[in-house]
Formats: sequence, C-alpha cells, structure tokens
Amino acid sequence: MIAAKLIELIERQAGGLTRDVTKDLMTNDRTRGFRGVRQEDLEQRIFQLVNHLGNWIGAPKSERVEVEFTDWGRRRFDQNIPLSEIIYAIIVLKQHLRRYIQDNGLVDAAFPRIDGDYVLPLHLQSLQELNTQVGQFFDEALYFLSCGYEEKARHAR
Repeated sequence: MIAAKLIELIERQAGGLTRDVTKDLMTNDRTRGFRGVRQEDLEQRIFQLVNHLGNWIGAPKSERVEVEFTDWGRRRFDQNIPLSEIIYAIIVLKQHLRRYIQDNGLVDAAFPRIDGDYVLPLHLQSLQELNTQVGQFFDEALYFLSCGYEEKARHAR
C-alpha cells in the first residue's frame, strides 16, 4: 500500500522529474553523447518511463521491458552514444528518482506519524520492497539496453 502510494506520487510529478533528468543528461560530462539527441525526444522517453513507473516495476522481467529497452539500446547505438554513457544515464535517472523522493517529502507524505510497534515495521518493509522493485527494474532495463546496443554493434561490423 505504501509503495503504491509512493509510485502514484512520483508518477504525478513526472514532468518536473523529467525536466531535471533531461537537463542533467544534456549537461553532465559523463553523458556528452546525449547532447546530440533532440531534447524533445529525450524528454519524451524519460517522461514515459517515470509516468508509468508503477507499470514498469510491477513487471520488471516482462517481455515489454525487454522489447522497449532493447530498442532504446539500438537507438542509442544509432545515435553514436557510447555504452558507458547509456549506463550512466540510467544511474542518473535512479539518482534523481531517489533524490526527488527525499527532497519532496514523498516518503514523509506516504507514512502516517505513528511510531507503534506494528505500524512502523510495515512501513519500513513496504519501503524496502519498493526499493527492491525499482532496483530490479533498472537492472533489467540496463541489461536489455546493453543487449540492444551490442546487437546493433554486431550488425554494424
């Protein structure tokens, strides 16, 4: 329940998070290759990911994740973005997501102010479960991004 509430709050704030991540990717020294990507295209991809975060983390090993992120890897290869920069872009997105939750009090907003023996452990377990689900999703996304990238690289030889 708490994890679902957090996901809902993140999805509602997808626009602001998208702008922050896009700006970071376009200016970060570790993601210089993204400067060659149209900002609107990058924003659209990031927004779709954040705006539907609940769907993604609900099924991190789904065929949809494989298809979508393999395609992202192929596209980034075609845009001549080094694989290391693609991987770092996912790391940047995860960092922004965690910071966004912390900075905007989403955790505080989702938790009632009860310190009883029963309620607090349930909240902590829910938060840990959400963290695990987000981590699993991003791990799968990274794997399929790399697969798509490598596939395109093999065909380009």
